[in-house]
Amino acid sequence: MKSKISAAVLLALVFSATSRAAEYDTTRWQDDIDAFVRADQTSSVEPGGVVFVGSSSIRMWDLEKSFPGKEYLNRGFGGSEIVDSTHFFTELVAQHQPRLVVFYAGDNDISAGKLPSQVASDFLDFAELFLSQLPDSKLIYISIKPSIARLKLADKMREANKRIAAECAKNDKFMFLDVWPVMLDQAGQPRGDIFLEDGLHMNDAGYKLWNELLTPHLE
Repeated sequence: MKSKISAAVLLALVFSATSRAAEYDTTRWQDDIDAFVRADQTSSVEPGGVVFVGSSSIRMWDLEKSFPGKEYLNRGFGGSEIVDSTHFFTELVAQHQPRLVVFYAGDNDISAGKLPSQVASDFLDFAELFLSQLPDSKLIYISIKPSIARLKLADKMREANKRIAAECAKNDKFMFLDVWPVMLDQAGQPRGDIFLEDGLHMNDAGYKLWNELLTPHLE
């Protein structure tokens, strides 16, 4: 009887966490997901590793260059929102049975007009699904970053980060990694030397800052 109850609870958690994502059109990412599935068929990833997942800040992260000698898996797909990683969680993350997941998303959510409360709610859906499918793993959420291109959205991003940080603080399996202090100059503005020409995506100098913050928490 105990196993049946556990299975029922697990099913309810998965349904709850994915229901909100189902309201969005996730089909535009199918080509990306299919490419990941094909890659998984030709190269195996040992369980107990580290998976990076999320939007373009993950997709453009050269993990081999940043973490030489480590076989970290990149499952970023540019332009995605939190709900997209939730919807495709099994294909992107859970099937690899990682011990640690590094997650960056929320940037595009705010840009698309979502309120900070909505972004935090979407994170909770992701976190709920994470706990149900990977109960022995840990999650590092990289805060929504400040950027030149989206400076006008900074207050909303700060509020979303504050809400997500508060949720992460409630569970020792979650960690909130705040990147704002290292990405702002002395005047409190996004540093111009760490972004590409679009003012949104980071260059090598920007990723170096993230590497330094994240590395102590990867082992």
